Amino acid sequence: MALATTLTLFFFLLFHTSLAVTYNVMTFGAKPDGVTDSTKAFQAAWNAACGSTQAAAINVPTGRFLVGSIVFNGDSCKNNAITFTIKGTLVAPGDYNVLANAENWLAFEYVDGVSIVGGILDGKGAPLWACKMAGKSCPDGATTLSFTNSKNIVVDSLTSLNSQLYHIVVNSCQNVKMQGVRVTASGTSPNTDGIHVQSSTDVTILNSQVGTGDDCVSIGPGAKSLWIENFICGPGHGISIGSLGKDANEAGVQNVTVTTATFTGTQNGLRIKSWARPSTGFARNVLFQHATMTNVQNPIVIDQHYCPDNKNCPSQVSGIKVSDVTYNDIHGSSATEVAVKFDCSSEYPCTGIKLEDVKLTYGNKLAEASCANAEGTVSGLVQPSSCL
Repeated sequence: MALATTLTLFFFLLFHTSLAVTYNVMTFGAKPDGVTDSTKAFQAAWNAACGSTQAAAINVPTGRFLVGSIVFNGDSCKNNAITFTIKGTLVAPGDYNVLANAENWLAFEYVDGVSIVGGILDGKGAPLWACKMAGKSCPDGATTLSFTNSKNIVVDSLTSLNSQLYHIVVNSCQNVKMQGVRVTASGTSPNTDGIHVQSSTDVTILNSQVGTGDDCVSIGPGAKSLWIENFICGPGHGISIGSLGKDANEAGVQNVTVTTATFTGTQNGLRIKSWARPSTGFARNVLFQHATMTNVQNPIVIDQHYCPDNKNCPSQVSGIKVSDVTYNDIHGSSATEVAVKFDCSSEYPCTGIKLEDVKLTYGNKLAEASCANAEGTVSGLVQPSSCL
């Protein structure tokens, strides 16, 4: 699937950019010096592209462009083929208070047919991380790049550095394709999820690499038909479905595939997490396959008593129903003795769990497995010995 999708994206972008009317942000006053505020120039370029009745390309040449918070709104766009071709770097304001009241740094809302090709987004997040880790009163920070209520999105060969908060968020979208994405932040940076997907359908993430201080990919309520392939994670908290169960009435997660992934030195590998409180949500029809773990603290984990830092824990029973989750060809090393942990809901046990050809070691010996309220089957060689 990965090769076919990659070739399709390549020819799609080649066709649309070759026919597009082009707008250079410098024509609208942007300066590549990293100091001059180019926010208005980027907004003006977007407005011009939006007003075009034919495919449009917004070109960002080499250099560093200082940009404040922008909302690229597609409500009134006359075309559905706008490509950002970025050869330079977009730089967030150095003072994190400038974005204190902005939920997002670069936001796309109600757009159709937007592509972002190349470029670096530098969120300048380190001073805010330091503020948070020092326990001071700090703003939450801004997500670097968000897509909301949008469809037919392509993100190709984009790099996100040092986001204040989440790097890339996909919320309430349809048909989103990402490939060659790189996310880099300190392994201790707080709440800097690499790619977060929720309330969205048909999202594909290919040939990408995330190293950050939180989940490499987090999959929230309402995510359906998500495909992740050829993915590298570390440092970070792994690929996580959840956390689920924050709300009593919550959409479920279903039809998720993670295939050909490597995890190095991460807190978790393949994780499903939910709060221990009543909820209508669920996670079902999930396939984790062809994953390599190297020194991962929790390679395989379902945690239905999720409560980070053990603060204000709900201490009830999770209403999230976890079912039909397959782990196929998962191998490598665990940094802890318990390499497989299924800690499921006592009221709604995990069902349909399948372990197929799993081999995880701890040091020079076999690791252990731990199960609570989990039902399933085993096939092929499975080490540690199954507790299902």
